[in-house]
Amino acid sequence: MRAVAGPVLSLRHLLILLTAIGLLPLVLLGAWTIHGAGLYLEQEQERMMVGHARALSSAVDAELDATVAALSGIAKSPQLASGDLRAFHDTASRLSRPDWLGVVLSDATGRPLFRTMAPYGAPAARVADPASLHQAMEERRPMAGRVARGQGGRPAVPVRIPVTGPDGQPWVLTAVVQPDRFLDVITRQKIPPESVIAVMDGGGALVARSRDQERTVVGAPSASLVALMKSGGPEGVGATTALEGDDVISAYTTSPRYGWVVAVGAPSAGFGVGFFQRFAVYMLGAWVVLSACIALASWLSGRIVRRIESVQAGAAALGSARTVRVAPSRIKEIREMGQALEAAASRRAAQEEERSRLLASLEEALAQARQAGQAKDAFLAMLGHELRNPLSPILTSLDLMDLRNESGSQRERAVMRRQVTHLRRLVDDLLDVSRIASGKLAIETRPLNLAELARHAVAALPGEPIALEAPPEVWVVGDETRLVQVLGNLLSNAARFGSSDTRVTLAALDGEAVLGVSDNGAGMAPELLARVFEPFYQAPQPLARRTGGLGLGLAIVREIAQLHGGRVAAYSDGPGAGSRFEVILPLGAPSAASEPVPLAPAAPGRRILLVDDNEDAAAASALLLRHLGHAVRVAHSAAQARALALVEPPEVAILDIGLPDMDGYA
Repeated sequence: MRAVAGPVLSLRHLLILLTAIGLLPLVLLGAWTIHGAGLYLEQEQERMMVGHARALSSAVDAELDATVAALSGIAKSPQLASGDLRAFHDTASRLSRPDWLGVVLSDATGRPLFRTMAPYGAPAARVADPASLHQAMEERRPMAGRVARGQGGRPAVPVRIPVTGPDGQPWVLTAVVQPDRFLDVITRQKIPPESVIAVMDGGGALVARSRDQERTVVGAPSASLVALMKSGGPEGVGATTALEGDDVISAYTTSPRYGWVVAVGAPSAGFGVGFFQRFAVYMLGAWVVLSACIALASWLSGRIVRRIESVQAGAAALGSARTVRVAPSRIKEIREMGQALEAAASRRAAQEEERSRLLASLEEALAQARQAGQAKDAFLAMLGHELRNPLSPILTSLDLMDLRNESGSQRERAVMRRQVTHLRRLVDDLLDVSRIASGKLAIETRPLNLAELARHAVAALPGEPIALEAPPEVWVVGDETRLVQVLGNLLSNAARFGSSDTRVTLAALDGEAVLGVSDNGAGMAPELLARVFEPFYQAPQPLARRTGGLGLGLAIVREIAQLHGGRVAAYSDGPGAGSRFEVILPLGAPSAASEPVPLAPAAPGRRILLVDDNEDAAAASALLLRHLGHAVRVAHSAAQARALALVEPPEVAILDIGLPDMDGYA
């Protein structure tokens, strides 16, 4: 055996080294995770502060909007429209809000016409914040001016709206609002005492502040906050120093409507603090875990070495043709090495037994699947028939109401007929799919003009945007009812999926009739095209299910086409690009012209016995027959029907097949 260059390590040392190498990436990953969590926490805190600033900005905007709305209400006073300024002065004084110092009306030059803070006709005072006054005059929109102290030393904010004088002069109506209104917005927040909130006007002056309002109002914010707002744009977050000298992290946002700024500051000590403490605790825990793992690896390695020596003895015994006996071990690999030497044949037999068991289980699963499919088909057939029972009296009642032609219920009858027609279509689809599953869907074929059938089907939908391109005649051999159902399902599918330009084309090509229905609706993805003709399969839809349906229409179309010896295909360029369906049928010979059958004269009234255990269906049918002039007697069981027939034999008997005591045939 060739010697290996380099040091030779024992299994014990290799396991310890492997343990240390395996834990090292976990330790580094943990440190990186803690660091990332700290950064994420800081970012979340900053996002929360910006969100708080936005919410406060919306609240400040709402207060300003409320002031503008109040001013607009005052401006609607008839005294202003008539030019009676003295009376309007009294009205503005009366309607002035408690948190306003007063109302000022200024003319186009900016000269005050009156101030409610002084009697009417008092000398004009100095105009506070003339810039916002001229801006409101020029732009003719509400403005929030800059905070300033008036002649009495009280701070106030002018909120201005443009108004029109009696002769169409452009005037400005101003509410002089006290900053306490905006301080109330801040006070309602109940922030911690170490945090600070400030509201600044468009010029950057403090309007309201959660700390030291009396001293700071009309003043400027801290220089660091001013620098942050200049460099950060309309919204931002950064480290600043409060006016009291505290280090804070500030988030601010600017109102797009009035240009005011709301800033929220939180102590910077809460950002990022604890990372180094968490990291230190983590490293201490990692060292303890690493030491414990090394000790455990040393103990396990001793046990592994002893079991490997036992396997070596067994291999030596195998080489000398002695009985192989390997000491039991809890180590899976070593135990399997010993068992492999003793039980290869038994494992092969166990594998054969397992394969037979799996085959039997697979056959049982297939049988259960077949039974489940049969049960589903039987349930669908039963469900379709049971749903038809309540539909029959509803349709009969609607027919009777139509015959009576009651104008008061015409709109409701139209709604009911549309919905019942839709429900009947769903029930018919269920019955058709159950017939398809059981192989009982049959067709009655005869020569028919497919072009004439298409023209009738399109004409039956006058409210739909459908264009038809077809030659005068395209003859096929088919079931007229089922082919009408095919075209109706395709047109209904186009309408449900948003088509505003549905086109029906018919052509005879290479011995085949090609009937196409194209639309500009929702279109289909390739994965949907592959499954569109499967029963009950529908494209993914939103919760509202605007399109509706059971997903059976196209499956029925395919089955009917195949029963006619034809085929159907679907095409689409993708979602939003519309769809096209083609039904291809073999061409047939035209039919011989037949004489029109004359209409039979109306039959006179008959004595009719109507037997049905569904009382609603029997009552509705009886009403309809009586309305048509027949004498009708109703029975709900076979015994009752026989008793009535013995008393007065009927001329016509209409019997339900499934009666409770005797079927209709008997």
